[in-house]
Amino acid sequence: MSGGLDSYTAAAIAKNGGFELYALSVLYGQRHAREIDAARAVAAALGVARHLELPVDLRGIGGSSLTADRYVPRDRDLDAKEIPSTYVPARNTIFLSFALAWAEVIGACAIFIGVNALDYSGYPDCRSEYIHAYERMANLATRSGAEEHARIEIRTPLIDLSKRQIIELGQRLGVDYALTTSCYDPSPDGAACGHCDACQLRLRGFREAGTSDPGRYAPEVDDEPVGEPAR
Repeated sequence: MSGGLDSYTAAAIAKNGGFELYALSVLYGQRHAREIDAARAVAAALGVARHLELPVDLRGIGGSSLTADRYVPRDRDLDAKEIPSTYVPARNTIFLSFALAWAEVIGACAIFIGVNALDYSGYPDCRSEYIHAYERMANLATRSGAEEHARIEIRTPLIDLSKRQIIELGQRLGVDYALTTSCYDPSPDGAACGHCDACQLRLRGFREAGTSDPGRYAPEVDDEPVGEPAR
């Protein structure tokens, strides 16, 4: 649970499906603490059984503008093919490893992760083939898989949805997106920049859904919906 739009929606889907929620947030040395504050608010809103905040500082590894003092791209072409500097090396592999370990301890049968392969920034660890490979490995590498024959599923309910579809689904589930933040490079007071990849994708999704983004942005950002509301 990152405190962003996608992880909140994925968790709301799990809750709607009857799952008891155990939320994992990783403090990996990201540029700002705003997303952890948002994750706490989202966990409280969902009524999770436990919210585990795990410190795993990736700044020593580096290689990303999210974990180092490097420029965060703004107003980038979202259709560009190159992987942007905001990619954190092996991040989802690291996150899923800790989620898998915790799942074994608490006896969980499923791990939900809010990855998306349509409206994303080109990260290789958001693709369905990666998730399928990781799930196979997970069930080879765990005691529950080897001895108890109890498979752990990795569920990706958003993977084939556009950002607009994710937002519309979340609204039907009654999620409060005002609690979330998606920005890679917010201002010191937590206002979203409106220009990084995450902000651009989020703003476009709300516009295409015909509604305003309830998130807090820098004053110059235009988040008014375009066209008629979606039906």
